Amino acid sequence: MAGSSGMVWAQVAYESGQISRRDIARWGWEHFRYRLRGASDQATHQALTQAREVLRGTPERDLRRMGPAVMAGVLPRIYPQMLAEVYAHQDAGRPTFIVSAASNDLIEMLALVLGMDGGVGTRYEVDEAGRYTGELDGPFVYGEGKVEAMRRYAEEHDIDLASSWAYSDSASDLPMLRAVGNPVVVNPDPALLAVARAEGWRVMRFEKLGRRLALIGGVAVAALVGGAQAALRKRRPARNLRAVRLGRRG
Repeated sequence: MAGSSGMVWAQVAYESGQISRRDIARWGWEHFRYRLRGASDQATHQALTQAREVLRGTPERDLRRMGPAVMAGVLPRIYPQMLAEVYAHQDAGRPTFIVSAASNDLIEMLALVLGMDGGVGTRYEVDEAGRYTGELDGPFVYGEGKVEAMRRYAEEHDIDLASSWAYSDSASDLPMLRAVGNPVVVNPDPALLAVARAEGWRVMRFEKLGRRLALIGGVAVAALVGGAQAALRKRRPARNLRAVRLGRRG
């Protein structure tokens, strides 16, 4: 997809009252930086920390009810060319799966909507009362954790990773790409592109959608952050505004 699903989730969470205006301002700034520079380990782990804080004590059903709105924001960002690649694999008799750091519920829902065979995402612990504890229930599906989750899933479903394909746009997914026999990079960030060229991996590019959404997203995020800062300026001393402008997720 073009951009990050995290910002879509944040917008829906804000509209449903799960996160504050200040949170959405910080996440909006991080999303804009992501569109310009790509993902980073530090930013991703900070996002995980903040997500766990937000989830702690939240009923699981509240997040499930956000699913349709998140889907409405994510689906227009899916590259049609990537869907064609997915369906070509299915037509050749190969099952297809989404593996992502996003929540497992969201990933399974997206896989179902796209007609794919399953999804593997980050699971969050739920207590007996049906509320999130803020702890993980399994690995964080990112970096080496993504490979761990993928291997578990492959063993449970009799999937041969050596005969499988994996697709990514970020160098953070190098462990996953190297865990399969057929790595493919899609609109790669500079670090991933350098590795792909050195390794002779297939490179797919289709940027038109990404550029259009980057422009739209940049304008929207600028307006969103500006509006949040204006609201905060009324409530907080001027010395705190710098933290809103420059704060990172986490």
